[in-house]
Amino acid sequence: MIERLGGIDPLNNVQTPQRVRSSKPVSAGDSISVSAEAIAKAERYYLDQVAAETPDVRTALVEEVREKIKNPSYLNQAVFDNVADKLLDMWL
Repeated sequence: MIERLGGIDPLNNVQTPQRVRSSKPVSAGDSISVSAEAIAKAERYYLDQVAAETPDVRTALVEEVREKIKNPSYLNQAVFDNVADKLLDMWL
């Protein structure tokens, strides 16, 4: 018959569950951090999508201008000067 030595019971250590201790405290929730570069790229992507979906010609505005031009009193020197100034501003 073999007796236990010094009160050590190897089966007792295997059968008794031990708690796992965490070295880090548990946080309340997850979080992310987005860089300024990523935000800028996302904004550019969004603006590119909007530009791609927007038609190049604003038909309502074109129709409005066509109706104004049909009226002879609309075309006067002030209108010509205003258009000339806007054209020069675009090219200068």
